[in-house]
Amino acid sequence: MPKNRTETEVAEVARYPHNITNRKYEGLTEADYPKLLYYMKLTRASENRIVKLYRQGKVVGGVYLGTGMEATSVGSAYPLDHSKGDALFPLIRDLGAMFTFGMSPRTYFCQYLNKACSPTKGKDGNIHLTDPEHNIVGMISHLSAMIPPAVGWAWALKMRGTKGIAINYIGNGGAQVGDFHEGLNFAAVIKAPFILMLENNQYAYSTPNEKQYACKNLSDRALGYGIPGYHIDGNNVLEVAETVHKAVQHARAGNGPSLIEAVTMRMRGHSEHDDHKYVPKELLDEWSHRDPIERFTAFLLEKGTVDEGALQKMEQRINGEVEEAMTFAENAPGPDPAWASQDVYAP
Repeated sequence: MPKNRTETEVAEVARYPHNITNRKYEGLTEADYPKLLYYMKLTRASENRIVKLYRQGKVVGGVYLGTGMEATSVGSAYPLDHSKGDALFPLIRDLGAMFTFGMSPRTYFCQYLNKACSPTKGKDGNIHLTDPEHNIVGMISHLSAMIPPAVGWAWALKMRGTKGIAINYIGNGGAQVGDFHEGLNFAAVIKAPFILMLENNQYAYSTPNEKQYACKNLSDRALGYGIPGYHIDGNNVLEVAETVHKAVQHARAGNGPSLIEAVTMRMRGHSEHDDHKYVPKELLDEWSHRDPIERFTAFLLEKGTVDEGALQKMEQRINGEVEEAMTFAENAPGPDPAWASQDVYAP
């Protein structure tokens, strides 16, 4: 066993195959596959560009990335539809879900560059943003604190007689906080149309899973709430989308919430200021072979869904969109100092 590796870490990595199974995935057609790849690639390209802006001193504050977690964020949002009233309550590594839900790269870059046209009008940086047009409700930093409001949103959708669903995200660290249990239990009791996406990315900042919980899988807790629980490969975008599709059908039928644990790996530090040295290099090396974008691209090429020419066109499209969004944001005006006291206190 490599130095600084635990038996738990070795076993966790070994549970997931390198390859995506070539089978029919419920709720998806082969026409959906290139779209999923597009959103995953757009997410990584946008985040990589933000890192460059951060290194240049153009981004102030923290830069939070979902590198290695794109399959979980994109796949989980793909089966939902904001035009049907569905709402997204993301966390800091869920840019892919936001893009999939309809948010534009312009919004993302304007937010990070603190521009007047950003959702927070330049008052808050990084990924803490709300996009009302697309039913995206911005997160706060307190772990699990968004679960009760998300359940409340789902309950309101049910009381209004709609078929809308609220999906909320939480990490393995946040799953140990009281709001997680209270919110999920209440959602189960009232049969709220709610999906809790648990992104198990191995570390809660610098705390490994084995020091956080004793149960085998966090999804096992679903049994205690009387709801469906799923434990899936979070780096297989097709499995993620299929599982969320099942949870969506379950919720729209009036059967209540589901808990989905997507096992993945945070391949960068908590933020770009974090050197990530607390994670064993061998563990990162092993998870790098499960890169969700590389493995899905290889799958699509082998299957013949895309060819090299199609991939090149996709890359060109994405590069153009990222460049356009960044240029727009850099040239956009900053906030008016007179706004400093606005939207701070209730009238």
